Amino acid sequence: MNLLETHLIKHCSPTLASLKMANLFNYSYWTERELMESMEYWNKQMSGKGIRLFVLRKSNRRALIYVCRFSDLERELRKPQTAEFLRRYGYEDLDVSGAIERLKARLQTSEEFPHEIGVFLGYPLEDVTGFIDNAGKRFLHSGVWKVYSDREEAEKIFYKYKKCTDIYIHLWEGGKSVWQLTVAA
Repeated sequence: MNLLETHLIKHCSPTLASLKMANLFNYSYWTERELMESMEYWNKQMSGKGIRLFVLRKSNRRALIYVCRFSDLERELRKPQTAEFLRRYGYEDLDVSGAIERLKARLQTSEEFPHEIGVFLGYPLEDVTGFIDNAGKRFLHSGVWKVYSDREEAEKIFYKYKKCTDIYIHLWEGGKSVWQLTVAA
């Protein structure tokens, strides 16, 4: 369980702290059983805090793991502009489970990376559409995501995420558990 715990702290601290809706990371595993047991363990640990973990894709003993604040994602998917945007990419069922299943399918079958994933990570919709419309070029700033709308606000957010991660790593290395560091929903 410890290796996945390390990834949660290093890659998901802003989500654990309830500053960010979701994070994503690649996780190497030895066996399918080990992966499923780790996912089951952490989903059980985090469910009371409002966080869920999903395997979005697996290949060559590497899993793409999505960690989200379930209620935040639910709220985002209910926004009319988000729903309208996602429907362009075939998202018909916009409850959380249905949307994640569609994202998984897009990750498995799409010829190009499904950049709408930015919505699932809590990036501003203007920046997600800006990235898609500009093919990742002509951005104002690059940090956690490529910024096309409000550079100043994005820089503040990037700083907050970095500071949060630094603090969480320090606290975790000092003996605090991931569960103790996770803010309840």
